[in-house]
Amino acid sequence: MASMKSAMLKSAMDKPQALQALSFLFACLLSSTSALSDAEVSYIAHRQLSALPEDGQLNLDIDKQVGINATFENQRLKTAYVALQALKRAVYSDPFNITGNWVGPHVCRYTRVFCAPALDDPSLNVVAGIDLNHDDIAGYIPAELGLLTDLALFHINSNRFCGIIPQALSKLVLMHEFDISNNRFVGTFPDVFLRWPAVKYIDIRFNDFEGEIPPEIFEKDIDALFLNDNRFTSTIPETIGKSVASIVTFANNKFKGCIPHSIGNMSNVNQLIFINNELSGCLPGEVGMLGNLTIFDVSMNSLTGTVPESFGGLTSADVLDISHNKLSGVVPDSVCKLSSLSRLSFSHNYFSGEGNGCLRRDIEVEDSGNCLGSRPRQKSSEE
Repeated sequence: MASMKSAMLKSAMDKPQALQALSFLFACLLSSTSALSDAEVSYIAHRQLSALPEDGQLNLDIDKQVGINATFENQRLKTAYVALQALKRAVYSDPFNITGNWVGPHVCRYTRVFCAPALDDPSLNVVAGIDLNHDDIAGYIPAELGLLTDLALFHINSNRFCGIIPQALSKLVLMHEFDISNNRFVGTFPDVFLRWPAVKYIDIRFNDFEGEIPPEIFEKDIDALFLNDNRFTSTIPETIGKSVASIVTFANNKFKGCIPHSIGNMSNVNQLIFINNELSGCLPGEVGMLGNLTIFDVSMNSLTGTVPESFGGLTSADVLDISHNKLSGVVPDSVCKLSSLSRLSFSHNYFSGEGNGCLRRDIEVEDSGNCLGSRPRQKSSEE
């Protein structure tokens, strides 16, 4: 393993952008997976490191890169051929042979590649989507993918990709849906997302991204942002209040600090998931202003204080889970009586009282592990 690291470091010394990415690739190298051996992961990481452009961007002569004597329908499909061949070369394992027919100039016939009329010129057919979901492919994303400037959909969830997200992908200005969930990508939050003006759906959950979330991401016109099950460690930016998203998931990271009061401005939000982080401070009363919120889950954090009476304003709430925190006081009757609720959990806190509505039997109510003397399965007197 030490010799592999030395070889990777030596190959990176003459590549500034690659050197910057080196620590992220080491994370991929050292994160073992049941599907790939350590040697296989290191090999894939080394291949991406060696292939990264020095400045992070691409300056290719497409005609020289094609490498075959063939006629293409238009120049954009010729460029797409170069990008797709680079992606095929970046594949280490393709057990279902999905890329087996990725040969020749007719890229619109490639399996899982979708073409459509160009938005700026409907007379041109272009590559608009790639969907490799659940294909068990191992490999990395090559910088050449940034040549697909008509690409609007890129789905590769539930595969075995690792490495970083290349800076060259900032050229994908028509990107609408980007789903790389359930892989082994590493590095900081990919800032290429900030340069996509049309993106609506970003799903990077179940990877190994780390560090802070850029505040600017919540200022974009994004409908869904899935950040859960990574290694993010930042506070939640105050700019979350500017988000127009309908769903944002922060679960199973290491987000810390308080939930910003600006959260009350998220008028479009339907689901907010904060499960299993390191959040502290009080529940902001502004949450009660979110009349469209159906799921609010802050369980398994370190929140303190009481439940604001304003939570009675969550008139669309279906699931409300504040369990496994350090909350105290009385659970407001107005919260327990919310007519839209199907599940309410405030178990494993330090509540000493609950409204009469909390005893309702038409929904699932979990109140164990508190200090409610008349209720079963409460904390011991010592606790």
